[in-house]
Amino acid sequence: MYLTQGLHRAVQQHPDDVMTVFGDRTRTFAEVADRVGRLAAALQGLGVGSGDRVAMLSLNSDRFGEYLLAVPWADAVLNPVNIRWSPAEIAYSLQDSDTGVLLVDDTFAPMLPALREAAPGLRTVIHAGDGPTPDGAESYEDLIAGHDPVPDARRGGDALAGLFYTGGTTGHPKGVMLSHANLMVSALGILSTGYLFGSGTRCLHAAPMFHLADMAAWNATTAAGGAHVIVPAFEPVAVMNAIATHGATDSLLVPVMIQMLIDHPQIAEHDLTSLRAVLYGASPIAQSVLERAMKAFPNADFTQAYGMTELSPVATLLSPDDHRRGDRLRSAGRAAPHSEVLVVDAEDDEVPRGTVGEIVALGGHVMLGYWNQPEATAAAVRDGWMHTGDGGYMDDDGYVFVVDRIKDMIVSGGENVYSAEVENALATHPAVASCAVIGVPDDQWGERVHAVVVLRADQTVTAEELREHAKTRIAGYKAPRSAEFVDALPVSAAGKILKRELRAAHWSEGDREVH
Repeated sequence: MYLTQGLHRAVQQHPDDVMTVFGDRTRTFAEVADRVGRLAAALQGLGVGSGDRVAMLSLNSDRFGEYLLAVPWADAVLNPVNIRWSPAEIAYSLQDSDTGVLLVDDTFAPMLPALREAAPGLRTVIHAGDGPTPDGAESYEDLIAGHDPVPDARRGGDALAGLFYTGGTTGHPKGVMLSHANLMVSALGILSTGYLFGSGTRCLHAAPMFHLADMAAWNATTAAGGAHVIVPAFEPVAVMNAIATHGATDSLLVPVMIQMLIDHPQIAEHDLTSLRAVLYGASPIAQSVLERAMKAFPNADFTQAYGMTELSPVATLLSPDDHRRGDRLRSAGRAAPHSEVLVVDAEDDEVPRGTVGEIVALGGHVMLGYWNQPEATAAAVRDGWMHTGDGGYMDDDGYVFVVDRIKDMIVSGGENVYSAEVENALATHPAVASCAVIGVPDDQWGERVHAVVVLRADQTVTAEELREHAKTRIAGYKAPRSAEFVDALPVSAAGKILKRELRAAHWSEGDREVH
């Protein structure tokens, strides 16, 4: 299995059908395949060799989709960059992965001087935008026009397909290594359900394409020979226009996006009846929001996916039938067709049903490991089972319920935020003596990053000042949206901060301390 396989099938079977729609640009499968082969040739001409990493820092676009196919076509490895990261975080990922080639669009081109300085290993920049090409960069379209297509390397199977950087518990991102087989097993598992990204799909990409969740939708749709409707970023009116204008049928949306759509005053002005399937993840959806969404999208079925980057990314699915019944909406669903899921104790023995333990998963979707971090890999993957760091239980029918996080992680608006990253940033403020970062419930974001801070003697600072300080060191979405100031943090006899005590003041639900 390999990421370009679906493109070859589509060119063979329906070459003149539309594959991508982006703004006023529409391209067929045959046109995309030709451009992908030319871009792969250009990458090889720029010195990209087998297994070399190629990064892309860009909003969603048809060119992003071409990048996802051209890099493996050239026998290289994807490294999609988190567009919400700070320059320092981006530079770290480029240096850590030894990435020599970066594609960048107009939005992020102004970041190039800082990235070049912080990541000296970056030797080539390709400008994948519509504006003027920055000094010292290659033009994406000129490269395509100036090269003939090369044969597809058909890099696949257990070969490394991409590095997908996640936040780190130590404050540094980790590169998750996923193979072609990992990614395609997850995509085909989704397709095998029969209710997502099937025949005739026109998949709307409104979630960020750098994110593995949206890439799963891209891979499944491409494997099925479907089309892609792409908007640069999530914006309610743009999304509604794309659905109404282009007849989008399927989309990945996080719950906060769904709520922003149904809350928008213009929703009744758009014909959204073409949408037939919505895949969402990161947190369960409130029943009131789901009921309103089902009215707003009258022909759409809803599916929740639970997983993580290390699982390529899907482990469980809560099906449309489960949503219609409505009795398990707080569940994360049951093991997806390609996944085996258990709940285990500290000795990795399965616990009785209804007992809380750690959620683990086994299958062809489990990552190869963390880039250059064998100890972290060995700790996370034991006997083939990926240890998610999520605490939960399974009922008698195999439904998984997530109730806590063993990892010190917050999920806010669909993004993972590791507390250590935020605490490290806050600790550099001269007024902060010590701090702890937790997730607290938030109606919009599911969970909100919240700081509990002890100030140094005779020092003062506001919550907003702390937030702005943190944003100079980490991505804005990781910075605390709220803060409280205390005289001391609760600690155990061993001196460990007792975050459960800090969270207890904010969470009222007895059986759950996470969204």
